[in-house]
Amino acid sequence: MQQQQPPSPGQNQQQQPIFQQPPNVITGKDFNYLTDMLSWNLLGFKKAHFAASQCQDQQVSAALEKACHMHEKHYQQLLQKLQSGGSQQMNQ
Repeated sequence: MQQQQPPSPGQNQQQQPIFQQPPNVITGKDFNYLTDMLSWNLLGFKKAHFAASQCQDQQVSAALEKACHMHEKHYQQLLQKLQSGGSQQMNQ
């Protein structure tokens, strides 16, 4: 049985094109991940808001509201990025 060796440099190798920017498409896997990220942030927002409304300690309630606003901000950033078509760079 004969083993195949990889072609040496310069032998009929097709080079992949190098993209300066990613293409404007979202794969099914990308779509599922983005959907998950939106869902996680929405759920985090809802849970933190509910917990803050049930909490008696003002410091804990304030920390939960802060977490609530963080999740809301991330959700809005993702949504805005998707609505703009990804043409603008996301601020952190």
